[in-house]
Amino acid sequence: MVHVRIASLSVDSVSNQPVIILRPVDESVAEGRLVPIWIGQAEATAILLALQDISPPRPMTHDLFTRVIARLDTTLSRVEITRIEGGTFYANLILADASGSEHEVDARPSDSIALAVRTGSPIYLSEQVLEEAAVIEVVAEDEEDEVEQFRSFLDHVDPSDFQS
Repeated sequence: MVHVRIASLSVDSVSNQPVIILRPVDESVAEGRLVPIWIGQAEATAILLALQDISPPRPMTHDLFTRVIARLDTTLSRVEITRIEGGTFYANLILADASGSEHEVDARPSDSIALAVRTGSPIYLSEQVLEEAAVIEVVAEDEEDEVEQFRSFLDHVDPSDFQS
């Protein structure tokens, strides 16, 4: 398992759907790889509220579940995103009871991440998920260099270059 963190939560400009980007904590493991997981709007809102430490006036579903876990003298030890089947990600909540016994509960990654953010629990990806779903991060060039290249292009461009 590879320990990951939330690198970003945004909206995919193509599908207009929320996407959470996970990045390995250990940069030597990352090798520039990021794992995008498209999620639902409700889960994105729940994750965003927790990341911003905002408490709604009434508990949301993830807040309720966090409270139930605590009342049962159980903790969320970690979240494990275990596999991908047919483009669908699968995850397990690893719960530890008062005796230290661990219990796996099947869950959607988006719900699992929303709970992990609320409880401060670590998130892990299987190596298989990292290999199958990772994309390579594109690092933007230095902004000043990019502006200079564009200025140079404008200085030397000929309008006839755009004629068909």
